Amino acid sequence: MQAEPQAFDRVLSSMCTEPHPAAREAAERFLATNPGDPGTYPRVAALEEEAVALLGEIASLGEPAGYVASGGTEANLQAARIARERADGATPNVVMPESGHFSFHKAADVLGVELRIVPTDDDRRADVEAVRASVDEDTAAVIGVAGSTEYGRVDPIPELGAIAREVGALLHVDAAWGGFVLPFTDYEWNFEHAPVDTMTIDPHKMGQAAIPAGGLLVREESLLDELAVDTPYLESTSQATLTGTRSGAGVASAVAAIEALWPDGYAAGYERARANAEWLAAALADRGYDVVEPTLPLVAADLPTETFEALRAEGWRISRTGSGELRVVCMPHVTREMLEAFVADVDRLAARPRAAVSGDD
Repeated sequence: MQAEPQAFDRVLSSMCTEPHPAAREAAERFLATNPGDPGTYPRVAALEEEAVALLGEIASLGEPAGYVASGGTEANLQAARIARERADGATPNVVMPESGHFSFHKAADVLGVELRIVPTDDDRRADVEAVRASVDEDTAAVIGVAGSTEYGRVDPIPELGAIAREVGALLHVDAAWGGFVLPFTDYEWNFEHAPVDTMTIDPHKMGQAAIPAGGLLVREESLLDELAVDTPYLESTSQATLTGTRSGAGVASAVAAIEALWPDGYAAGYERARANAEWLAAALADRGYDVVEPTLPLVAADLPTETFEALRAEGWRISRTGSGELRVVCMPHVTREMLEAFVADVDRLAARPRAAVSGDD
């Protein structure tokens, strides 16, 4: 079988990207290692400690603890699990803005906790007063999003942290996508800015590591004790991760990518992505489309369905927000030339008669 993966030259919807060359090479060298068995694979276990330390530096966590997960879904589920185990009440709940990732719905189902969804404000950020009205003595965690998947918005993390502390809940920040660009902005989102207890931050997104390489950080290592299970046949005595066998390739590539790019490479990449997002937003607005002003490098615009479908038919990998807008993520592989070609296709397809666009006779 000689199947080839999707080329990246028309991928505009993904929050993953081509790995950095150093990350690709490291992943290949560590393909057959398992950090879930540190006694057998001590070198990749040591690399995982280095990965956590590097992630902690990015997220301003002085004494970082955590592990390299399969991705944001696992990290979010584990954060919710920590909160559930720390909760005092018999019926714990988690409060999250409607902009939160769908992985929390999975987590609530698996863990048997109530998920309370609150609205966002006019800027698509968590409505602080709605969060305040939804928490109570049974709230185990308040979720804040630092780089939402649909609009790239950053919730008011310090305010959410204050609410969480008022009711004795943990504060979890989902920075799976935003964590590698937010250090170069003025947003308050990290462990230094707010009483963040747990954080999701994924090297295999803006970090340019190979998949799978997610990240879970915790402010205090004792929080991981809530996840620990005995591992009697391994040389290590317990394990806090969700999966047993894990990807040494992801761990090694995360370290390689971060060492190659932090901080200057990531800063330059963010500036390119920001400029590309602003250019695309302006180009679409100039053509009369309603555009959601980008904050982080993600563009949403109200493109007609027939034009959207025609772009998909021509090979553009694009997606929609929950409200139906076109959604373009300006990842490191997205160049200005790609966006210029995309806008040219928007112009050409939008100018065609409706029957030609839809394929009707």
